Amino acid sequence: WDQVIRWAHEDRILGRTPTTMSALEIALVPKARGIGNSLAMLDALKARARKMNFAEMFAPVRPSQKHLRPRTPMCEYITLKRADGLPMDAWLRTHLGVGGRIVKIAPYSMTIVGTIAEWSQWTGAAFESSGEAEVEGALVPVLVSLEQNYGIYVEPNVWVRHPL
Repeated sequence: WDQVIRWAHEDRILGRTPTTMSALEIALVPKARGIGNSLAMLDALKARARKMNFAEMFAPVRPSQKHLRPRTPMCEYITLKRADGLPMDAWLRTHLGVGGRIVKIAPYSMTIVGTIAEWSQWTGAAFESSGEAEVEGALVPVLVSLEQNYGIYVEPNVWVRHPL
């Protein structure tokens, strides 16, 4: 979703009229989850897009259970289904359940770079070797280089198109 922010900023500077709307994030505290709030937020975003006369809305979706399978490629993860044929992931299931369709995977949706000390501070984890390190809550492993003193997290997301 980093690129959406860049496009919006560039369009505003150049005076271009927007032609579509993109969600950026819907985040709920744990006690507000599982009781219909995410669907209400998604419906509100779509209603706002309709009010602004857009024909569609896009959402860079961060699948809510992907962190449980950080080594499963996103292209494989989005194909995982429950017995009823719906997506295994609850957030993808919500988007597709209200008419959204997966457009593509955004392999580099968000990038976070930091020193080993910063990564340790952010995560509470000790990074003792170079290579891929699984971090709690991360969708994919963090690439760590002790020799270069950095960690890079490149998070994939899933682009979902919502016709309005």
